[in-house]
Order: sequence, then structure tokens, then C-alpha cells
Amino acid sequence: MENNKPESQVENLSEVLQVRRDKLSELQKMGRDPFKISKYNVTHHSNEVIDQYDSLEGQRVSLAGRIMSKRIMGKASFMHLQDQNGRIQAYVKRDDIGLDEYKLFKTYDIGDIVGIEGFVFKTKTEEVSVHVEKLVLLSKSLQVLPEKYHGLKDVDLRYRQRYVDLIVNPEVKDAFLTRTKALKALRSYLDERGFLEVETPILNTIAGGANARPFITHHNTLDIPMYLRIANELYLKRLIVGGFDKVYEMGRMFRNEGMDMKHNPEYTAIELYQAYADYKDMMDITENVISHMAEIATGSMKINYQGTEIDFTPPWKRMTMEECVKEYAGVDFSEINTDEEALAIAREKGIEITPGMRRGEVINAFFEEFGEDKLIQPTFITHHPVEVSPLAKRNVEDPRRTDRFEAFANKWELANAFSELNDPIDQRGRFEDQVRKRELGDDEACEMDEDFINALEVGLPPTGGLGIGIDRVIMLLTNSTTIRDVLLFPTMKPLRDGSSEVDEEAEKKEVKIDLSKVKVEPLFEEDIDFETFSKSDFRVVKVLKCEEVPKSNKLLKFTLNDGSGQERVILSGIKMHYSAEELVGKTLVAITNLPPRKMMGVESCGMLISAVCDYEGEELLNLLMVDDKIPAGAKLY
Repeated sequence: MENNKPESQVENLSEVLQVRRDKLSELQKMGRDPFKISKYNVTHHSNEVIDQYDSLEGQRVSLAGRIMSKRIMGKASFMHLQDQNGRIQAYVKRDDIGLDEYKLFKTYDIGDIVGIEGFVFKTKTEEVSVHVEKLVLLSKSLQVLPEKYHGLKDVDLRYRQRYVDLIVNPEVKDAFLTRTKALKALRSYLDERGFLEVETPILNTIAGGANARPFITHHNTLDIPMYLRIANELYLKRLIVGGFDKVYEMGRMFRNEGMDMKHNPEYTAIELYQAYADYKDMMDITENVISHMAEIATGSMKINYQGTEIDFTPPWKRMTMEECVKEYAGVDFSEINTDEEALAIAREKGIEITPGMRRGEVINAFFEEFGEDKLIQPTFITHHPVEVSPLAKRNVEDPRRTDRFEAFANKWELANAFSELNDPIDQRGRFEDQVRKRELGDDEACEMDEDFINALEVGLPPTGGLGIGIDRVIMLLTNSTTIRDVLLFPTMKPLRDGSSEVDEEAEKKEVKIDLSKVKVEPLFEEDIDFETFSKSDFRVVKVLKCEEVPKSNKLLKFTLNDGSGQERVILSGIKMHYSAEELVGKTLVAITNLPPRKMMGVESCGMLISAVCDYEGEELLNLLMVDDKIPAGAKLY
């Protein structure tokens, strides 16, 4: 077996690949090695010929592209040529290109790259075509493209072999063309308003500007640790200090965190800063620039995402965080003034309590639990607590709040902005609070940045700052369900020998344990009648998607096929034992008739079954996995 294909199929495929190599060898013996050709003169692309047929009819054109279909008909043949812009039919006649060339053409394979010269005409069926007079093989394809009607459907393989994905799935290319249009619109919007595009370091000596876990490397010459940037905020604000009034940078950021439908370790973000502006100005820029991106890239400010219409037309709805919590959780924090009161109501409502948690952090936790999932249409959530906004300016009327907002659409955070904190004394205190959090175990808290404090002491004018998560916006504009669909080359687990995935963690888990150190809970002595037991509906489920639940240290969110035809979502607190990525595709067991339970703002409909025991004083947990041959929905008796 290889790549889960029967041996006979592997052998047949190998034979096909060998035939292609034999064809190449014959061409090389003839002095027709296609790989020695360095250049080909292209005058037109497929869409230009089709769209401009009236002016190009009978005119000579030169195109190059990949053979995607071929139909041999004796002395004449048809093929479809695919280039960057689309496909066009080519008519190849033996008498026009010569007997020898025609014989060679008949040996060409689907996937080969050719150049054609000829005149433009229409066939009897009115299809715009090129009547070929010269044909040259420019590159020999030694691999077999996926079959025409089935295409490249394996999701994992599509991401790993994006080059094949782009060839056989035209809609994929369309998504990335939409991305390019949107980014051009974003840049032009800012450029026209006097913003200067700049570049700041990607390798940093301090991981600052956001709360996130960085990737750490080592600089050999300086013998110091260095970090891939988690944000470019602090450098851009240094430029405002230096006298640039409007700056922006769009580029890759890196965060060493979980992967799910909205998160990739490297992603694209834009941050911009404007002197003598505040968070309200940033609000105007946000709604105007995203609506502009939507209109330019899709033709409308209204988009359809997975069956839901989202209207980006300004102005967007505005709510303070406390107003949102009051509306959706029924808790009025204007009447809760102490940390103790806040923690008490958090316990009452089932909010997870973390060490050192204070009133502002409780408000934020309430918002994430009860408010975020209600924000379908574009909405600004404003005035975040100081405790969760270490770089934002305090609100003058209520110093417990900041002049900050987050922009949401489709329940997702798209942008974060605030009136920048420019008080160096206050900033030092905020950094010291972040250091306190790091000492309590929060490895995402900011480090102290003395040079940035020094820059603020030199003097930062009143400034508005904005960050937009580009990939999430593009997901909405392209109707993509996962961030991997809008990244040309998403991060993937490496393959071993081109076949199976390397899973070091899984290998570690396979290490035999010392059974003498295992302790299990005593068996239940109380009898349960069969009628009660039989009410539990145990079903085999297949994991379609698995992702980390934001802001939770414990929860993974599973999207499951339970055999009903409807996807089922179950949350499970097993993040300490498994990574989300390694569970995709697994076959598990779940109880499916439990009442829905809301956890971190998500309804969990059921329970996954795990085996738990005590091993050397720590919990050992293993999900119950069954044979993949068992179909989803199979009932356990």
C-alpha cells in the first residue's frame, strides 16, 4: 500500500509516470529537449482572444499554456489550452503543422505546456478558437493531473499541492484574484489619503505590541534570542514620534499558537497610525476602507457569506462593551464596581476564573462568552477595560475604560483600534502589569520595552492606531470557510517520505506506560436500571473539523458527522491532551442526545467519550477512537 491506494493502482500509476519519462527521453534523443527552451513570445492570453474576437478574427496570435484536454480525430485534432486568464480551444491539423510535428503532438500528455501560433476563428459550434500553424512543446509534465470530473477534492492535498489545486480548480484562482483586488483597493485608499507605506523589522529583540506567544529563534553572531514579530505596532508608533504623521505597514505576522479555521501561525495584517487623530477617526477609516475593499473586489458592499447577507455599507452599528454585556448577558457592570463583586457574578454565571483576574477582565470574559456570537452584521464594540488594553489611552470620563474599539462581522473580530496611549508614566505602569501577568503564568502577556518608553518620553503626539486582520476580511469577501482557502501556502504538518504525516506528539503518546503506576477510579457500586442506561444514545462520529476555542485554555471545538446529515458541534476540555489538527479525520464515540450546553459562547450538543485514569499523580486521558471502517451514525449497544 502507498498513500492508501491499492497496490495494483500504485503499480499502474507508476507505469503511467514511467511512460511520460520515456517520452521525454525520446524527445531528448531527437534533440527536442523541451527543458532547453528558455523563452517563448506570447502576444495574447485566452480571455483577450475570446473577448476581442471581433477585432482579432483572422489575426495571427501567439499563446502559451497547459494542455487540459485533447481530442485526436485522425488528421486533425482539438485541444484546450489553459493559461493564467482562462481556457481556449486550439485546432491542430496535420497538413498545417507537418506530419512529423503532428506525430509528436499526438504523444503530448494532459498537463504538458505548449506554445501555439495561428489565426483566430470560430468553429461550426461558434466556439472562439485558434487554428494552429506552429506548435512547440515548452515543458513536459511528468506527473498526472487529477481526473477531469473528480478533480482535486482531498482538502489536505489541495493545500499541500496548491500548484495543482490552482490548475484543476479554477474557483481557487478566482479567490486569490479577489484577494489581490481587495489589497490593491486597501493600499490605494490609504495612499490617496496621504498615508506612507513603510517597512519595520520582522525579527525583533522583544516580542511586543500584542498579547500573543511568539516564535523564538537565536541570533548566533550576537548570541541573543530573537522573536518573529507578533505585531508591528511599537515600531510604527516610533515613526510617529520621529515626525511621520500617517504611516501604515501591511505584511506577515507570526504567532506560535493554535491552528483552526481562523488562525494560521503566519498571517497578514495591516496596522496604520495617524497623528492628531483618535479612535473615532480610526472607526471612520475602518468602515470606509473595508466597504471599499468589498465593493472593488466583489462589486458590492453587501456580500453573501455561507447563506447570510452581511452589509458593510457605512455607518456600522456601535455599542460599548458594557452595553453589549448588559444586552446579551443581562449583567449591568455600571452597578458592579469592585473586583470581588465582579468575580462573584462571574462564578454565578459559570465564567472561567483565572489567577489575578480583575473587574475589567471579567467584563471582557462576559463579552466573549455572551456577546461575540451575536455580532453578525458589522459592529463596533467600544470602550474596553484598561486591564485588557495595555496600549490604549484611558477614557477621560471613566478612567477604568479605554478609548478603544474592536470591529466585528460574522461573529469574528476583524479590526482593533484605539486612541494610542502617549503618557509614558501610565505606559510604564501598564507594562509592569503585563510583567505581573507573565509572572502569574500568562506567556502571552507583553514584555517591558524600555526603548519604547523612552520614545514616549521624547513625545508621541495624540495618535489614532488601527489594525485589520486581512485574511479574515478576505475569507468573508471570497465566501471561504477556512483561512487556508485564502492563503496560497498555509502552514501544514510535514510529510515523511512523501506519504504519511510526522506526528511527534502522537509518537510520544505511543510510548508504553508503566501499568503499576496507573490508578483507576473504583467501579460504581450503585445499580442503574437498563431503562435509564438505554436512554443514552451512543453514536460513532467522524471529526470533520477541530479547532481551538479562543480565550480558552481547555476547550477544543469539534464539528462532527454523526450520520444524521446535519453537522454536530461538541466542545471538549481536552486541549491539554490533544492538538486540534491531529484529531481531524478521526473516528470517535459520542453521546448525542444530551441537552445543548453553552460553553464560551458556543452551544455544545453532546459529549465525546474518553478513558481517564491517574498516572503518577496526573490525569491520563485518551479519547475513545474506533475503527475508521465503522460508518458515522452507527449506534453502540
